[in-house]
Amino acid sequence: MIFITNDICLQDHEVDISAIRAQGAGGQNVNKVASAIHLRFDIRASSLSETQKQRLLASKDSRITKEGVFVLKAQQFRTQERNKIDAIERLQSFIKQASYVNKTRKATKPSRNAKRKRVDEKTQRGRTKALRGKVEY
Repeated sequence: MIFITNDICLQDHEVDISAIRAQGAGGQNVNKVASAIHLRFDIRASSLSETQKQRLLASKDSRITKEGVFVLKAQQFRTQERNKIDAIERLQSFIKQASYVNKTRKATKPSRNAKRKRVDEKTQRGRTKALRGKVEY
């Protein structure tokens, strides 16, 4: 079981994890050892709530295919176990990010005292500027 938050968790069968050969430099080891992890998560067939599924599918992430499958490749580390942990952590952060809801903003008004102070400062500033005028003798 993969735990995302306290109330969101995924079953193991919902996430398809397979080992593949990593890309890039590394000599003989990279050519014979499957240390990279290829993770596939079908959003539409998952046990997430409908609102969470809609948020995930609506995100403009390039890792989501047209069929609604989240594809992730983890090859940062040398060992398969560490890449698997990294892939699961990245999946968790992706789902957490989509499940977070921003608080609705409440419109506020300045207080009566703040309005009075602002007007008083403006009139004081106006008086100061008026004294800068040309002096006639």
